[in-house]
Amino acid sequence: MSGLRRSLEFYHGDPAREAALDAFYAPLVGAGDLVFDVGAHVGDRLDSFRRLGARVVAVEPQPLCARALRALHSGDGAVTVVEAACGRAAGPVRLHVNSANPTVSTASRSFVRAAGRAAGWEGETWDGEIEVAGTTLDALVAAHGVPAFVKVDVEGFEDAVLAGLSRPVPALSFEFTTIARDLAERCLDRLTALGFTGFAVALGDEMAFAAPGWRSAAEVAAYLRALPHEANSGDVYARI
Repeated sequence: MSGLRRSLEFYHGDPAREAALDAFYAPLVGAGDLVFDVGAHVGDRLDSFRRLGARVVAVEPQPLCARALRALHSGDGAVTVVEAACGRAAGPVRLHVNSANPTVSTASRSFVRAAGRAAGWEGETWDGEIEVAGTTLDALVAAHGVPAFVKVDVEGFEDAVLAGLSRPVPALSFEFTTIARDLAERCLDRLTALGFTGFAVALGDEMAFAAPGWRSAAEVAAYLRALPHEANSGDVYARI
């Protein structure tokens, strides 16, 4: 509960950050759009999508986080919380839980191994494992419709999530980390195969693209390879 409380305090209640989120996502998300928030955590992006007028399917495997999302959006018919991990196939998923810092809980054992060897990740401990339900982006599309935008932030499991999508959507983002650059390149390859043609990068928690304009997958892959380790993480955005 203390880890969840810290996340809630960090990600909620900052009007300036909320305004920056809304301004950043406004070109991608409009009123009446359907958005999938995969790896919703405690819902700061979810809140932004709702402020922009979108309907949101929030996918979150951690029981405490899913419970918090339901409480925060109780009575909001435009929010659907799916308590599951998204991956390449439906079925149970083993989740590695970081109870002190639940934002980095992950379904990827290789991500946990990479973090254990990396500078800047000292002190992070995945101290528990739970089995959670699993779903796919294709299953979510079948159940809820085609989204205008999909946000994927699942701590090193992004390639598995994108493997469960068999058709393009108008726009999508996935998180990358400098401890798993090969994973980001696999995600770029997958999105290119699905027909995505324009890509952009936002670093860290910055609500702005690192360079103007939309670039090719090859250009973005080269940019990610050249980032210093200290850049740590960010998001790649893709559109048709």
